Amino acid sequence: MRTVLVIDDNPAVAQALTLLFSLHDIRTLTALTPQKGLAMAARERVDLVIADMNFSADTTSGEEGEALFRALRAQAPDLPVVLLTAWTHLQAAVQLVKAGAADYIGKPWENDRLLATVENLLELGEANQERQRLQEEQRRRREKLAEKYDLCGIVFASDAMERAVELACRVARAEVRVLITGPNGAGKERIAQIVHANSSNRAGPFVAVNCGAIPAELIEAELFGAEAGAFTGATRARAGRFETANGGTLFLDEIGDLPLAGQVKLLRVLETGNYEMLGSSRTRTSQTRIVSATNADLPALIREGRFREDLYYRLNVIDIAVPPLAERGADILPLARHFLGADLQLSEDAAAALQAHEWPGNVRELRNSIERAKLLAREKLVSAADLNLPSAPRSVTRENEQLSREVLEATLREAGGNISRAAQSLGLSRQALYRRMERFNLRPA
Repeated sequence: MRTVLVIDDNPAVAQALTLLFSLHDIRTLTALTPQKGLAMAARERVDLVIADMNFSADTTSGEEGEALFRALRAQAPDLPVVLLTAWTHLQAAVQLVKAGAADYIGKPWENDRLLATVENLLELGEANQERQRLQEEQRRRREKLAEKYDLCGIVFASDAMERAVELACRVARAEVRVLITGPNGAGKERIAQIVHANSSNRAGPFVAVNCGAIPAELIEAELFGAEAGAFTGATRARAGRFETANGGTLFLDEIGDLPLAGQVKLLRVLETGNYEMLGSSRTRTSQTRIVSATNADLPALIREGRFREDLYYRLNVIDIAVPPLAERGADILPLARHFLGADLQLSEDAAAALQAHEWPGNVRELRNSIERAKLLAREKLVSAADLNLPSAPRSVTRENEQLSREVLEATLREAGGNISRAAQSLGLSRQALYRRMERFNLRPA
């Protein structure tokens, strides 16, 4: 049951709030002194504290309330605290809200407004608890994944990337062919490395070849090798990628760009395990695992006659989809900090700019932006301007600072003066909203 702890030296206040909350299925605990309140908060499961600002009859400075608030924060940092204060001592409460208090309620209070504030904070608390529970589950799940498998140093925080990594780990030991799909620069090669690192042939080499970067007339020689004199300029025999990767993994990136002649040869290797070097009649056997990747729509290429359907089904036993970075927002800042290293930090406006950018070049573009910023950063702090992104000059933080007085007033009215609800509507923290209210000399409606 939801529980509120009321700490107030006036028994009438405690009785009134207990009655009000009982009508809305909220359990109320009461304490008449700060010391008893702290002890009760430590002993009982409490979701919210409502604390008076003054306890001694001859004291009106709010110092006792401030001391109680700071003691509660030290004891339970995540426990929301609502302050009870006379309007004549509002400034002290405002300062504590800036320091992290959940909200303040003026005496005498309006029951509807106070109840709305409490209900909203309790809902936020329940949502936070659920989020923390899910985060803890996620943390444990990823720790187990890292303990059981070699993740090759991959950095991720999004659920989408976790699913791709987990699937790569699970299929690695099964001798099945894997097709990794996703846009350029999204991290397909790292997924291929994870498949190799957790496979039975992990002791062998990992060889990557970009099928789109090799001229069509050289692709067969690149993959299968060539004897001396096999083509103009071939003055000596050269090993192909299949031979180099023998006993390990051959990663065929951008497989959709492989010419049809190369597709026929590759299909034969997949079906029989045999191939011939260009200019040679001697059959060789490959003990190489094939992992392929593409950013192309292979079914569409099949319909256009540019990719063999039988080869597609040979390659695509397991499909691992790597989403674009724009769909993995949770990965942006962890990746950026990884590329920055321990010696540099991101400023708030830089973090906002990174999250606002759409990243059409995906992780590769992010890495390049960070490398550039590392060269321009001053005093070990990367600013938005250092990143040179379209969103940098107009970051989320600056847009929020440009909120007009009219918008603030309207939002506060719609929220019934509830600071937490208004802040949530504006996408601000309570402390940030109070700073803007102070700038315009505003008080809750």
